[in-house]
Amino acid sequence: MRPASAAAADVAPAQTAPAQRNQLATLRSLLPYLWQYKLRVILALSLLVAAKLANVAVPLVLKDIVDQLGPEQQALVLPVTLILGYGALRLASSVLGEMRDAVFAKVTQGAIRKIALQVFEHLHRLSLRFHLERQTGGMSRDIDRGTKGIAFLLNFTLFNILPTLVEIGLVAAILLGKYHWTFAAVTFGTIVLYIGFTLGVTEWRMHFRREMNDLDSKANTRAIDSLINYETVKYFGNERWEAERYDRSLAKWESAAVKNQVSLSFLNAGQASIIALGVTALVWMAADGVVQGTMTLGDLVLVNAFLLQLYAPLNFLGFVYREIKNSLADMEKMFGLLNRNAEVTDAPNAQVLDLAPAQVAFKGVSFAYDPERPILHDINFSIPAGHTVAVVGASGAGKSTLSRLLYRFYDVQSGRIEINGVPLPALQQDCLRAQIGIVPQDTVLFNDTIFYNIAYGKPGASRDEVIEAAKSAHIYDFIMGLPAGFDTTVGERGLKLSGGEKQRVAIARTILKNPPILIFDEATSALDSQTEKAIQAELKAISANRTTLIVAHRLSTIADADEILVMQGGQIIERGTHRDLLAAQGQYARMWALQQSEEQT
Repeated sequence: MRPASAAAADVAPAQTAPAQRNQLATLRSLLPYLWQYKLRVILALSLLVAAKLANVAVPLVLKDIVDQLGPEQQALVLPVTLILGYGALRLASSVLGEMRDAVFAKVTQGAIRKIALQVFEHLHRLSLRFHLERQTGGMSRDIDRGTKGIAFLLNFTLFNILPTLVEIGLVAAILLGKYHWTFAAVTFGTIVLYIGFTLGVTEWRMHFRREMNDLDSKANTRAIDSLINYETVKYFGNERWEAERYDRSLAKWESAAVKNQVSLSFLNAGQASIIALGVTALVWMAADGVVQGTMTLGDLVLVNAFLLQLYAPLNFLGFVYREIKNSLADMEKMFGLLNRNAEVTDAPNAQVLDLAPAQVAFKGVSFAYDPERPILHDINFSIPAGHTVAVVGASGAGKSTLSRLLYRFYDVQSGRIEINGVPLPALQQDCLRAQIGIVPQDTVLFNDTIFYNIAYGKPGASRDEVIEAAKSAHIYDFIMGLPAGFDTTVGERGLKLSGGEKQRVAIARTILKNPPILIFDEATSALDSQTEKAIQAELKAISANRTTLIVAHRLSTIADADEILVMQGGQIIERGTHRDLLAAQGQYARMWALQQSEEQT
């Protein structure tokens, strides 16, 4: 959902010095990926030089052909050898260039693949905080532009800028050696003027491209966010409001795009004027030499051929330089993602342990997502191996934060969490999370089949294992009633399924994982009463002999827990069994009475 680019906020022009540092850092970041293919790079550069030598030799042979066919030579036969040599050189120039591209293709595509994979893996290593704050649409556009920028940068830097510079040097040396020094002087002067103009104007207009990139990412984020929330838009009839928001973004992008095009036209016109002046001056000098008798007709053809051969890539060099600058700008944000430090990392000596059976302990845990808004205050409780502890309380009491901390999505600010006496930071994250299974309140599924989503709990699971998990979660009959059965696609975020159906898929997925620690975060909140009773019996069966933490709203579902914690304002205000808490006539007893009265009405 975007035009060629799109819009959403004004961005201040980047300062030159920081931009230069960022571009150099981006180039340095790219070099290790290229050096993995150093033999291919060396071979491609060798083919590049050979192709340019053949290309520069073409006008020299053409000069000899013209001179031999001139009226003063009175040629009686065709210069066959020269003509064949001319054709062979042109063929060699093209073939060597194609061979160079073929050899280097593995370098380009291999580098893109490795960088894209590294970015993908790094994004999964970043903390939950980053992913809660990210803008998915804009981030995807940054990665897409960055990978395309790599391909452009590699191909055009090595195969356009470098060969053009080689060719300029060869042509200038030939002109200086064969003709009056003024030919080389005019050639160099034109090149210097052209490059100076190109660099100056390109640097001036680069901020338009940066602005367009930011506007593109932000507008794409708005469009994707609106489409993901399609039902919400429809519920409130806000299609026009969404269109107007998107159009305001596009209006800002339009303004930046117009400025970009006007500045580009100015640059192109200036480049064309410089080249026209240089070509006219050199042809004038060559033609005057022919008239004066100091140069042959072949010399005129040679100079003209060199000019066409030189200024065509030089003109292209201006475009390439602009696009390379654009590519560097595109790549900056992608490499910036790689520079984001993971908030939660493994210690150098982190252990891999078998945590079954598992005993969980929260010891003096305090935590805040934002330092100005504490969530948990001095939380102390333990879950003996094979026992079940339930946590209840009003929304915002900090119940779900306990599961996030146990998964180590965040590190606690004070206190510590232990499993079998080992603090979480002393365990490798992969090891820790492999020991925990969760059925979250808000289940999000992959846009794939039901089979894939259940099997995600244990990649590589057999079909029989997936079927057994579905039966345990009481969703097998529903699945078999669908036309495509287990091969039914659930849609983006599982939107083709109801809340209860998604919840049961999540339960089946966790059953299949078969971990020693279970977390049920309002696991049956989306189920009807009949299904909930059936599922509760199954959850009780699978949690037997497992260490289980239940976050619940309906107190009837956790009445048989070994211990119940009542939380309020990030603190544990009551604890005990269901019977003990009712006898205490405190907050839990009031919550129980309220829910019982609601169920009876």
